[in-house]
This record gives sequence, structure tokens and C-alpha cells, in this order.
Amino acid sequence: MNPEEQGPPPTEDQPSQGTAHEEQDVATLSQRLEQERARAESHYASWQRTAADFANFKRRTEQERSDAIKFANAMLMLNILPILDDLERALSSVSADLAGLTWIDGIHLIYRKLQAMLESQGLKVIEAVGQPFDPNRHEAVLRGPGQEGIVLAELQRGYALNDRVIRPTLVKVGTGEQPEGEPASVMEEGAGASQPPG
Repeated sequence: MNPEEQGPPPTEDQPSQGTAHEEQDVATLSQRLEQERARAESHYASWQRTAADFANFKRRTEQERSDAIKFANAMLMLNILPILDDLERALSSVSADLAGLTWIDGIHLIYRKLQAMLESQGLKVIEAVGQPFDPNRHEAVLRGPGQEGIVLAELQRGYALNDRVIRPTLVKVGTGEQPEGEPASVMEEGAGASQPPG
């Protein structure tokens, strides 16, 4: 072979150019690697947020479904409550000479079965007489002499379904005035009792 065809002999500068080129490639690759890592971390963080949002959505949907099942019968129960009230009034007004008749006992039994069925569905009576007035559970329709802020009488029974009030108790609330014909000491004694005087 002809020495001219072989090309110029290698100089000391050529290896340094190759190293510089390799260093530039490594720097470029390192930069791209960092960009891809940042991109991957961004995608991972986005995925985590989406997974958390989905978990919250799922939990909220399950809670709403559970509440819908619990309170699906609320309207039906609200429509049954006047019938229950009528039965209570009818049974409380039965005269003594009718009280022992079997058909009256049968109506009592029907009333107790209806009450037990409603209670098994989560319906509970809201206790009122002798309790402090609670605007979330009671509706004051009358005020009268008696211990202030205490429910003196229940005019219509209230009910809660699964601890949510569906019908507040209609009540008479004490004004703090002394009832006529009753000494002050009797009212003060009744202040600590759970049942108001009267």
C-alpha cells in the first residue's frame, strides 16, 4: 500500500477530540436522563393525585349510597306517622268499660307491631318532657309558666330515623315564671328534677 493512501499519521490531538466528544455525549445523555426522571416523577405524582381522588370519590359514593339506603324509607315513614298518632289517640281515649274487650286488645297488638316494625327500621321517639329545649329536635309552639328552657309538655311526638330528625317534637316550653298557685320553693325544688312540676 502506498503511504499516501493511508492518510495522515495520528497526532496527539485526535484522542483528545474523541474524549471531548464522548464527554459532550455523556453530558447530553445526563441532561436527557434528568429531564426524563423529572417527567417520570411528574407523571408519578399525577398518578398519585388521581389515585387519591378516585379513592375519595369511591368513599364518598359509598357513603352517599349507604345514606340513600338508610333514608330511602323516610318519606314512607313520614306518611305512616299520622296513622301511628291516630292509633295512639284512639287507644288513649278508650273508656274503662271497653278496655277489656278482645277487639281493643287486638288494636293494641296491631299498634305495638306497627311500632316495633318502625323501630326495627331505625325509627326512634324523640324524648322531650323534662328535657332542655333543643331547637334541632323540638319545635316550640307554646310557652308557659315553668322552669325556663325546659320542655313542659309534648303536644305531638317527634321522631328520628337513624339519628336524623324527620319530625320534630311539638312542645310547650317553660318561660321561667312561677305557675299560679304554686309556691316559689316548689318551683326551685323542681329545677333539679328531670320532670317539671305540674
